[in-house]
Amino acid sequence: MNKLLIIAHAPLASALRICALHVFPDLTHDLAAVDVSANLSSEASLMQALEAMSALDPANTCDVLVLTDVFGATPCNVAQKLVNSPGRKLIAGVNLPMLLRAATYRYETLEAMMTKALSG
Repeated sequence: MNKLLIIAHAPLASALRICALHVFPDLTHDLAAVDVSANLSSEASLMQALEAMSALDPANTCDVLVLTDVFGATPCNVAQKLVNSPGRKLIAGVNLPMLLRAATYRYETLEAMMTKALSG
């Protein structure tokens, strides 16, 4: 099963996670959120994201789709540093329909889940 990590400007990531858990309560351990605060450095935000990724996939055996809000902004720049290895993909422009479609297809391949998420 694939995992999902949302990295977005505060409080969007947490809000999207709460909405997704309302629809998919079984997603608790497979969906993490990192809210990037305006007062944190990008290095501190990266550390939070690395911790979230490690907690989400401690054995580094699952594929993870990272969703972020605005391409080129700090959350996306942080997220790009997490997807430089196999089994990690990134999509910018996250919204609730995209997240729900990704969650729906989390048992498919990472590429299939990405395609479905993009169509949401």
